[in-house]
Amino acid sequence: MAQSVFSLNSPSSGQIWLYSLLGGLYTVGVGYLISKMGPVGGVMALIAPIALLTVIMVFKEPKFGLFLYLQLSFLIGWSRFLNVSIPIGLIIDGVLALTLFSLFVNGPRMEWHRLRSPTFVLIAIWFTYTVIELLNPEAPYRPAWFFHVRPFSMHWFMAGLAVLVLPITIRDIKILVYSWLGWSLLAALWGFKQQYLGLEPAEQYWLSQGNNALTHVLFGQLRSFSFYSDAAQFGGEMAGATLVALIYSFEEKKLTHKLFFLALGLTYFWGYAVSGTRSALFVMLAGFPFYLLLKRDFPKLIIGAMLAIPLVLLLLYTSVGSSNYQVQRMRSALTPMNDPSFILRLQNQEKLKRYLSQYPFGAGIGTSTDMGARFSPWHWAAQTPPDSWYVELWIETGQVGLTMYLMMVAGLVLIGVYRVWQLKDPWLVKVMYAFLAEFVGIAVMGYSNPVMGQFPTDSMIFMTTILFTTCYRWDTPVIGANPDPDAVLYSTPTPDTYETV
Repeated sequence: MAQSVFSLNSPSSGQIWLYSLLGGLYTVGVGYLISKMGPVGGVMALIAPIALLTVIMVFKEPKFGLFLYLQLSFLIGWSRFLNVSIPIGLIIDGVLALTLFSLFVNGPRMEWHRLRSPTFVLIAIWFTYTVIELLNPEAPYRPAWFFHVRPFSMHWFMAGLAVLVLPITIRDIKILVYSWLGWSLLAALWGFKQQYLGLEPAEQYWLSQGNNALTHVLFGQLRSFSFYSDAAQFGGEMAGATLVALIYSFEEKKLTHKLFFLALGLTYFWGYAVSGTRSALFVMLAGFPFYLLLKRDFPKLIIGAMLAIPLVLLLLYTSVGSSNYQVQRMRSALTPMNDPSFILRLQNQEKLKRYLSQYPFGAGIGTSTDMGARFSPWHWAAQTPPDSWYVELWIETGQVGLTMYLMMVAGLVLIGVYRVWQLKDPWLVKVMYAFLAEFVGIAVMGYSNPVMGQFPTDSMIFMTTILFTTCYRWDTPVIGANPDPDAVLYSTPTPDTYETV
């Protein structure tokens, strides 16, 4: 006799009983959490199944974890709109750690030979130095090390390792680029909303905390910060996105594509302007000439200089546009010695120079800026604001650490230039030019602002530096040549690796 589909012994009914049991247990658990913890318990009950699904997906495909890390880096600024405190920074740490563990679980699919890359060697040496800094005898509170080592080197090491060994494709690079430009467009539009329509209550509350109002409302004019950590981070991101969009506009062949990216670049540029971040101007002033040098297009470099020099002279020696706050902020960026805040920075650096002459390895990671103020406010390293990424590195890792870091940055740029100049694929050339020029621009801006150690700029840097220094992985293969210097043996590339653009 045929078994009834409603039989309790059938597989389908067994699944129904299992799902019903799990659903019942979940409902009871939700009720318990809400009764004990209120709204926070409800949020935890909502997050728990999502977290479980995320863990499963990362273990199944570590590439998912890498891109989740990227998206969370842009989402972290939205936490100011939440009524409950969610440690998104620690969640990002967890996602990266889970991705790293998943790489080993899926080991046979990974391209481990790429760890012999000179890029990874440079990053690994820097990471090792920062780990040794944990033993720095001058550090007043060693647990603070964990908070600053993440943007200093840990995330770079973990994300870089993932980008290196994962079988990244052209499609993945496109996802990264379009995610970046998409989030940047949304950030620019939200910055315009803040500037011209006003702030949300949560943003007003954030502005009232600490010194945020002092740094973000100058002479009655708001410096838009969008959904980033502050106006400096927003301005740096907008300047970097402007540079990338302009490079795309120059490299595109179709007029419609050129106009699209030009319009996008102008949108990002005004986003930079409403941020009031003067130092972000140098992302473009350094990055765009570097792009023209990469192209070795000296006629365009001369034309660009002929166009830029009159604009710079206009800002330096005239008062044209001074009635506009954004234009005046750009003008003041070119005359730093007339700026009291810049002079104060120089004075602070002189003071730090006297202290640090006795500490070649610095005061220890986690002793300055926010972590220093939180864990060791009495220490001299916490009492002088660095106002610069490199000064922060100098304070915490000493002259030795700063020198190593700058050598690593210079090494990455040189490797990138060498690799990019060997590319044949036009689309890849365009993308890697943009990545490399933006990195140089952000590195120059790092002298005035710590944007290289803040989300999402640092996440993009950690990934793009690996991409442009190992860009040969996706280049059009030459018959009889080995396109992968890191490989011991070369096998014919699969269609997924060299995807048609």
